[in-house]
Amino acid sequence: MITLEELKKMTIKKIKAFPDQGDAFFSLLEQDPRVGVQNYLKSIRRKQQKELERVKKTEQKLKVERDLYNLGYKYICGIDEVGRGPLAGPVVTAAVILPKESFIIGIDDSKKVRESERERLAELIKKEAVCFAYGSISPENIDKYNILNATKKAMVSAVARLNQKPDVLLIDALSLNTNIEEISLVQGDSISYSIGAASIIAKVRRDKYMIEMDKKYPEYNFKSNKGYGTKEHIEAIKKFGLTPIHRRTFCSKFI
Repeated sequence: MITLEELKKMTIKKIKAFPDQGDAFFSLLEQDPRVGVQNYLKSIRRKQQKELERVKKTEQKLKVERDLYNLGYKYICGIDEVGRGPLAGPVVTAAVILPKESFIIGIDDSKKVRESERERLAELIKKEAVCFAYGSISPENIDKYNILNATKKAMVSAVARLNQKPDVLLIDALSLNTNIEEISLVQGDSISYSIGAASIIAKVRRDKYMIEMDKKYPEYNFKSNKGYGTKEHIEAIKKFGLTPIHRRTFCSKFI
C-alpha cells in the first residue's frame, strides 16, 4: 500500500487509475487536502451510496419470493405483459423462473429502467433463469378478443411454454384461472423481483420487434414510439392509413 506522501505526488489521473481502490486507499484520500482529490472522493462515495440503495431495493423486491421459499415453494414464476396500450403491434408476455439464489441488482418495472440497462438486465435474467418463455397475441386477435382477454391468453401461452412447471405464479394484477396456484399482485412489476424480471425481458423482446417493423413501415417511426399513440404516430395514421400491425379497434377514432 502506498503512503500519504506518495499519494500527494500522484496526479488525479493516476489516482483514478490506481488498481487498489479499497477502504485503506480511500482513508488516504481523505487526508489529501487537494480539491481535485476531495471531489474525486465525493464522487466515489456518491456511487457507493447509489449502489447500496440499489442493493437495498433489490432486497425489498425479493421479499415476496423469499416468503414463498420459506413456505416450501421451489419454482416461483413471475409473469408480466408489455404493450397493452399501443395502437400497433402485439401484446408480448413473459414468464420467468429464477433460481432461489438469484440477486440481479437493478431489476424493476421495465418502464422505470432505461433502454440500455434493460437490455443488459435482460441478458443477465435469461442467462441465470431456470427457464423463461414468451407469449404473444397479434393485433388481429387483440381486436377479436379485446385487450384484457388477449393479454391473459398471451400470459397463459407463455406459462405453457416453460420447460419447468411452476409451483406458483406471481402475476401483475391479473388472474389467469390456470391449474397452478396464482398470486395476483397490484403493481407487481414494482414490488416483485420475478415479475420485474418478466417485465424486462418482455419489454426488450417487444421493442426489438417494433424496431424491425420500423424498417418495414418507416412512415410511422415505430423505432421511437414502439406503437404508442404519440402525436407523430397519430398524424401518420391520418396521412397514410393503417398498416397490418395496427389494432383496428384502437385506431378507429383516427381514421
